[in-house]
Amino acid sequence: MKYFKTKHEKDSARITALLAVILILLIFIVGPKYLDPPEEYGVAVNFGTTDFGSGRVQPKEPIRQAPKEVVTPPKKVEEAKPTPSKPQETKAENVITEDNAESIAIKKQKEEALKKAKEEAKAKAEAERIEREKKAEADRLEKERKEQKAKRDAVDGLLGGIKNSDGTDSGSEGDDNKAGDKGQLNGDPYAPSYFGEPGAGGGGSGYGLRGRGRPSKSKVLPECNEEGKVVVEIHVNRQGNVVNAIPGKRGTTGVSCLYDAAKKTALTYKWPADSKAPTKQVGFVVINFSVTQ
Repeated sequence: MKYFKTKHEKDSARITALLAVILILLIFIVGPKYLDPPEEYGVAVNFGTTDFGSGRVQPKEPIRQAPKEVVTPPKKVEEAKPTPSKPQETKAENVITEDNAESIAIKKQKEEALKKAKEEAKAKAEAERIEREKKAEADRLEKERKEQKAKRDAVDGLLGGIKNSDGTDSGSEGDDNKAGDKGQLNGDPYAPSYFGEPGAGGGGSGYGLRGRGRPSKSKVLPECNEEGKVVVEIHVNRQGNVVNAIPGKRGTTGVSCLYDAAKKTALTYKWPADSKAPTKQVGFVVINFSVTQ
């Protein structure tokens, strides 16, 4: 691959290389002189073997010196220490051991007494707490009993005084003007009839809605000028609202143009709420249409 394509580029490269070679030669020829390693600077010291001396004659070899006198310090006489008798040590140790054992026993007794007192206080507090809870529960039950009795007395007073009856519940149901629960003891609270021979029934196939009392309602007029009877199957929830209506059931004598008005009329029915009723109670209502209405 060619790096220099023109004559000027080649001449420039040659000149640059020549200048670099000349610069390197100048560095080696004219550069600074130095020693490797450089000279050291300091003070010249005379030869000798001791830290002291006198005279003008310099010995060439180390001179012999007189032996040094070694002074030995006198030995220190140690004083004899009386050695305590062994039985005395044993006695002192026994006394210390007995004191420690007694203090440990006293400390242990105190800890046990403190622990027992804490346990007794805790048990007493727990017993008092349980007693308070029992008393509060008894007071609550007594209060509820009194409230229920007051409610029953109030209802009995409103319904004409049926509190002398043998039953335990309160309320009134029937189609008469006198307070009471109309029907038979072996009957179904949701049955449409108040008296007669009890039986299995038709599972809600009778007219009306069993055991739910009298409904409130309004009537929707049909768009056609026809008359007749339309039987509508209704599904009622526990709140007493009609959640579904199916017109044209068995017993219908009206024409189909009456069905829409019959369904809308059935949806206006509203029964008293009953928390003990089935979730979806099935019944039937009869809607009569006349051209004179």
